Amino acid sequence: MKRPILSMLLSVLLLLPGCTQAPSGSSQEEGLTVLATTYPVYLFARTVAQGVEGVTVERLNTGSVSCLHDYTLSVDDMKKIEGADVIAMNGAGLEDFMDDALAASSAAVIDCSAGVDLLEEAGHEGHDHDTEYDPHIWMDPGNAAVMVRNLQEGFALADPDHGDAYARNGEEAAGQLPSFAGDCTQALEGAEGAALITFHDGFRYFAQALGLPLLASIEEEEGSEASAMEINEITQLVKEHQLPVIFTEVNGSDATANAISRETGCQVAQLTMLMDGPEEGDLSTYLEGVRSNVNTIVSFFGGEELDQL
Repeated sequence: MKRPILSMLLSVLLLLPGCTQAPSGSSQEEGLTVLATTYPVYLFARTVAQGVEGVTVERLNTGSVSCLHDYTLSVDDMKKIEGADVIAMNGAGLEDFMDDALAASSAAVIDCSAGVDLLEEAGHEGHDHDTEYDPHIWMDPGNAAVMVRNLQEGFALADPDHGDAYARNGEEAAGQLPSFAGDCTQALEGAEGAALITFHDGFRYFAQALGLPLLASIEEEEGSEASAMEINEITQLVKEHQLPVIFTEVNGSDATANAISRETGCQVAQLTMLMDGPEEGDLSTYLEGVRSNVNTIVSFFGGEELDQL
């Protein structure tokens, strides 16, 4: 069954007569059930739907892992997909694991990556997926603003009776993100020599948005260390740039990072990719996660910490 990509078709559909009706999978009398595929999308969706009566925002159990490339849908996930009127996806190939489930679903789909300037994906050794672009788009606050607006437009198309409320929420949320990104960049101005070596490949958008060199990015699965050549290369980078710290991802493996720490004397700290968090989270939860990353970097390289949000 074909499924509409709301954020891509909105401009066309609004020009057609009779296109203000809700998708066949939804019932405005019963309310609108939105299913977010990742925690960041869930946070943005809850923000856009805040205060709108009859809207329920759920999420898949993808927060249980730090890497979605090999994620398998649970029985609970399948039930949520079956009951959803709208499925809000990160896009950019992140949800390859959902292809079969989406083909059998009548829910409308919002691709939150529509309109994002995607980075070409670096090599993904050890993975079988054919993603052409780096899907970790939410790590750039500017991209997060695009995602929020895609949700805003998609929700308004699915539930036009509350279109004004979605617009108000979405514009207010998206409007906060550029200034927040500027605050993050300013906080890092005093961080002399700040550069990242990460043990997850999901920080390219974050580093680019904040003007931080990303010297190396190793995708390390739990229980599987980097190769001897990679370890040697990173060890040399740490020494060459006199880095006081290298970074692992929350819930990710730290075996190789700890080995390099013992070899070079650098410390190991964690950055978050916001893959999980409290059910009551919203945009402020996202902002707090990015703020935490900035302050972690500042604590090792100098600069000015961002105030508590």
